[in-house]
Amino acid sequence: MTEQRAITEDTGRVDPTAAIAPGGIIVAFDIDGVVRDVGGSYRRALADTVEHFTRGAYRPSPEEIDRLKGEGVWNNDWEASRELVYRHFEAQGLVRGVSPDQPTQCLDNCILVNYEELVAFFQQRYRGTDPVHWNGYICEEPLLLSAAYLETLTQAGVLWGFFSGATTGSARYVLEKRLGLTAPVLVAMEDAPGKPDPTGLFQTIALLQPQSDESTPVIYVGDTVADMYTVVNAKQLYPHRPWIGVGVLPPHVQESPERKTSYGETLTQAGAAIVLENVEGLTPDVIKQLAIAAA
Repeated sequence: MTEQRAITEDTGRVDPTAAIAPGGIIVAFDIDGVVRDVGGSYRRALADTVEHFTRGAYRPSPEEIDRLKGEGVWNNDWEASRELVYRHFEAQGLVRGVSPDQPTQCLDNCILVNYEELVAFFQQRYRGTDPVHWNGYICEEPLLLSAAYLETLTQAGVLWGFFSGATTGSARYVLEKRLGLTAPVLVAMEDAPGKPDPTGLFQTIALLQPQSDESTPVIYVGDTVADMYTVVNAKQLYPHRPWIGVGVLPPHVQESPERKTSYGETLTQAGAAIVLENVEGLTPDVIKQLAIAAA
């Protein structure tokens, strides 16, 4: 294999298509909770949204949000916000309506949440009030990996990219503006069905390895049950390819040993082969060991 530099000479930025080894190993990363800490951004916006749409009566705790995410189907934070609003009102004896555009079907004991208004409120908190120069919670997100780490993967012949439930704008903000990556392989919310549907993972693989080779192991790195279920579902559809789920503990669950242990066990039960405290613990050596074990 002819090895190329992972840093382009003119920009000094990481080029994820450099040094690709045919038949090597593919690693796809989730973004939220893996690349960036969203405890004070996405999750804060989620809690703000629920509080607003319950008229200040209920603000979910981080533990309550984790329990919802642990169900494995609430990867979309807009939908998760709406679900928590509905559950709050259901606990008060109300029932959820059919849809915001059918108010005649909602009687006195019914609650309807206008999804478009909910999304707009969430985005105002998360992105901010300026649509061009974002000034919301997203600007305060700590990074959990570095471009230098990704370069070590490239130099080891690992193909890498990103599959995330975040919007394209949000994902590219962190990958390109914050990390300085040049046009990284990315499949985002607008590109594929939400997790645990594995379609977006398949799309990421196709972008990284256009000449498909089912012998190439695929590692998907995520911090939620839905991420691990995505790997499980991919394995069911294409059982001949080695699929490996790697769990990462998001920073907010590492604040106490009990939550850290419980969250790690949840990811393992959902299908994670290993659980790491930080994504950069997934070194080239660890990647190769996982691929060998899955072969």
